[in-house]
Amino acid sequence: MVIGLIILTAFVSWQGFQNSAFLERMLFIPYRIKHQLEWPRFFTHMLVHIDWSHLIFNMMTLYFIGDFLFKEYSILFGTVKGIYYFLALYLMGGLFATLYSYYRHQDNAGYRSLGASGAVTAVLFAFIAAHPSQGLMLMFIPIPIPAYIFGPVYLLVEYYAFRKGNTGIAHDAHISGAIAGILFVIFFIPGYGQFFASLLH
Repeated sequence: MVIGLIILTAFVSWQGFQNSAFLERMLFIPYRIKHQLEWPRFFTHMLVHIDWSHLIFNMMTLYFIGDFLFKEYSILFGTVKGIYYFLALYLMGGLFATLYSYYRHQDNAGYRSLGASGAVTAVLFAFIAAHPSQGLMLMFIPIPIPAYIFGPVYLLVEYYAFRKGNTGIAHDAHISGAIAGILFVIFFIPGYGQFFASLLH
């Protein structure tokens, strides 16, 4: 299922690389959502990317982390429900990634964003929330970093970049996607909500 999602995203992104008019129809544009009621843009932006490096980075993360989670959900809930749970997580991440930007830019006709980063970050943080002691590696740091360290450091870096601004990257989408992944685990995956509650005592 994850492979299918990657193939779909790669194909649609490739279409966007070839056809600027098609890409424009897929972008997240808050102004057009509000004033022209183009609601599908809350989700279509997840299927297009700015270039091959953007696409490959997101899809590699989705492949390694997403495939693990999908298999885990299939074991927990069965294959069919596992698909539903994983897609719900992915779509929730993609939607959450747009909400803050929609609030800030709904009357800004020039604002545009794209990419699956918010949805992929939701998958990453659902993994971190469920497996906080698991090691995660970055491509340029080939040493496993415990997820409970990786997660907060990632969020701090994203928050700093967001406050700094002018990076050309929707850091708010990454932060919102991370929150979506954590909330998904707490509210929809049995047992993990109790795990988080135990950490607070």
